[in-house]
Amino acid sequence: MEYRRLGNAGVKVSALSIGAWLTYGSDKVAFETAEQCIRVAIEHGVNFIDVADIYARGEAEKTVGKIIKDYNRSDLVISTKAFWPMSDNVNDRGLSRKHIIESVEKSLKRFDMDYIDIFFCHRYDDNTPTEETVRAITDLMHQGKILYWGTSMWSAAGLEEAVNIADRINTYRPATEQPIYNMLDRDQVEGEVELVAAKYGIGLVVWSPLAGGLLTGKYNDGIPEGSRASHHEWMQRGITPERVEKVKQLAPLAAEMGTTLPALALAWAMKNPVVSSVITGASKPEQVSENMKALDVVITDEINEKIEAILDNKPTLNRHS
Repeated sequence: MEYRRLGNAGVKVSALSIGAWLTYGSDKVAFETAEQCIRVAIEHGVNFIDVADIYARGEAEKTVGKIIKDYNRSDLVISTKAFWPMSDNVNDRGLSRKHIIESVEKSLKRFDMDYIDIFFCHRYDDNTPTEETVRAITDLMHQGKILYWGTSMWSAAGLEEAVNIADRINTYRPATEQPIYNMLDRDQVEGEVELVAAKYGIGLVVWSPLAGGLLTGKYNDGIPEGSRASHHEWMQRGITPERVEKVKQLAPLAAEMGTTLPALALAWAMKNPVVSSVITGASKPEQVSENMKALDVVITDEINEKIEAILDNKPTLNRHS
């Protein structure tokens, strides 16, 4: 396994990590299967496990918490998040001081552990001053309940605002941002966010590196019954003829390289210099082992040119002013 610094922070995370989104704690994946997946990941050297309170409404945190009891807590980097509504309570959402502090306490109880390595603000909150959010996180960090903090799907302007506030009140800057990033979805990262991340040493831990499974090739002939996309309409919207055609053209290139399409897609996401970790998902332990093949994939300049010719979707750089 390769380990990378989380941006400019001293902590190191595995280049490939495992996430609980849409899988662990839900009725889609049994506890025993989730346990096998996480154990296989750790055996391969994965040390970063990404969770959120909203994943299966807290059940993902409980599931991960039970599984990691057999390991040394200090060997792992565990993250969670808060923002999305967890109940009908008007204050049980967003990034207010009240919600952040209460959410972290609830997450710690569900995990049954003393601290969270990385706490993510799961979206930007237009209804809460960012300074209120930063100060609440600072207090939790001073209490030792959070070690590092970050953002998820924030704009470059939002990241810069958080950094500037942290500097002004002499506290901790966000160490990481968690955006969607894959061969087919590049706009969120490439451009302003990439520049701001490099400028302030913010490490990206990217999600959906296989575009919800599209980059595995399993949707090349339509949406199979029982697949994730068959249950989620928003996933179906991303399975367009144009995107499927690109996947079909990438598959022979992966074969020519002696690897698989998913491994090539993961390696492609890992090669971005501002990416600290690529969060993978797995509903079967075999998928975890397959994903690890990405660590052996070498994307040369020549290969990259072929990839770009197929993708033809590199964003035009729009510098943040």
